[in-house]
Amino acid sequence: RIILMNYKRITVKNTSTESTVKTRPKADPKLKNQVGAPMSAGVLEVRVVPGTKVATGDTLCMLSAMKMEMVVASPVCGTVSAVEVSGGESVSAQDLLFTISVEP
Repeated sequence: RIILMNYKRITVKNTSTESTVKTRPKADPKLKNQVGAPMSAGVLEVRVVPGTKVATGDTLCMLSAMKMEMVVASPVCGTVSAVEVSGGESVSAQDLLFTISVEP
């Protein structure tokens, strides 16, 4: 916002309108080791931590949207290398939730 005072131009930053929404990186659908949110939802529970070994189909977390709960399962076998969410947070579709280091 710009204010003119005594014919001087003063720029004032209005911080009351700043967003408090946390933006997250999106999961790359081409990379099998990145797990993204299937839809906008709330995170009910995270069942893994970095270093957890997972098999294909193991539950990584539980999400809740529109009065239904859904399981986010591991698409690959490997070790969880990054957990980007925690219980109680909200996520948008394709937000990066987990990164898994694939085991050969």
